[in-house]
Amino acid sequence: MRNKATYALWAVQGLLALVFLAAGGMKLVLPAEVMQAQMPVALPVLLVRAIGVAEVLGAAGLVLPGLLRVRVGLTPVAAGCLVVHMAGATGFTMGTMGLATAVMPAAITLLAAALAYGRLYVAPLTNRASARRVALQAAV
Repeated sequence: MRNKATYALWAVQGLLALVFLAAGGMKLVLPAEVMQAQMPVALPVLLVRAIGVAEVLGAAGLVLPGLLRVRVGLTPVAAGCLVVHMAGATGFTMGTMGLATAVMPAAITLLAAALAYGRLYVAPLTNRASARRVALQAAV
């Protein structure tokens, strides 16, 4: 059971890392005019770039601790931070573009929440107590 959960969580980690790396990378690389044309509400370019940095760092936080076996308790912390980020994105999307468009960020929010829970309680990369302690220390 735990072996299947580990494989499933790694698949979700990889998928979410690719999503956030692509989304954050585009926010960092695209010219300001192109980004402004794609948004229903004009956000400051510096804010969009900061969101891009947060997404790229979140993507790294999802996979690098597990791959490098360094501070593996930070993976659920990164997933939890991305839950908060995407919950805000879902609310923003609902407010500006409607409910139908907010389905995708809501689904990503749920995937990140499942990953955070799974890596903290179901199949942590280290023993459960150690991962929980590191996650709580990072949150404080």
